[in-house]
Amino acid sequence: MDKVISQDGTAIAFDRIGQGPAVILIGGGPNDRSANTPLAELLAKDLTVYNYDRRGRGDSGDTAPYAVDREFEDIEAIINEAGGVAHLYGTSGGGIIALEAAARGLAVGRLAVWEVPYILPGTRPPVPADYREQLVDLLAEGRRGDMCELFLTAAVGMPPEFVTPMRDFPGWSSMEAVAHTLIYDATITGDFSLPADRLAGVAVPTLVIEGETIPWISSAAQAVAEALPDARRASLTGQPHNVSPEAIAPVLAAFFTEATP
Repeated sequence: MDKVISQDGTAIAFDRIGQGPAVILIGGGPNDRSANTPLAELLAKDLTVYNYDRRGRGDSGDTAPYAVDREFEDIEAIINEAGGVAHLYGTSGGGIIALEAAARGLAVGRLAVWEVPYILPGTRPPVPADYREQLVDLLAEGRRGDMCELFLTAAVGMPPEFVTPMRDFPGWSSMEAVAHTLIYDATITGDFSLPADRLAGVAVPTLVIEGETIPWISSAAQAVAEALPDARRASLTGQPHNVSPEAIAPVLAAFFTEATP
């Protein structure tokens, strides 16, 4: 494990593995960098992989007060560590951060996103208008498990009867440990609407990937691809939202090592 110091003095932890063009992995949801470790190991055959803990997660610091700009300063610090330019791969909510990073003009070579959870009108119930405020209140009451449950039902859209038994799963405690960062994600995403105007400013080649198993996610993938100036689509048919590293690694490696015409 290594660390870089972000602009506000926060230490951001990352693992570096492999050789080749640099790619930064950006995770989503209440997870730390361990969620992307299997993918990092597969990509390391072709790429230098920077698998980092977003602030407030894992071994990274969490300097208060939180602000959205800090997320992109953290990525910029890792890009600088990688030599001044890097590819980005974002999964789920991490895809939103990857797209926003490119839109902000960070030194991104290429960009790939997996099932970015923008919500298009009429494709599924919207996230409650007070979703972020509910998370803040639950954290103040120490109800981290309820924060995770709210995320999975209101944001992800899972039925409550599926989520409640998940509290007994082995990984639930690790989700609770970073539940406070769900407030950070809610600050970034707002109502999860598609920011078409900002996406139009993403000038780098972008690969938009989905598994064709969740209709509203498929609609979002199509809308993202249409909004981007230089996008291509890829489908890993039948892959769930928790995509298999073995399924997506070859697609990412081929895209990130593709010779530029």
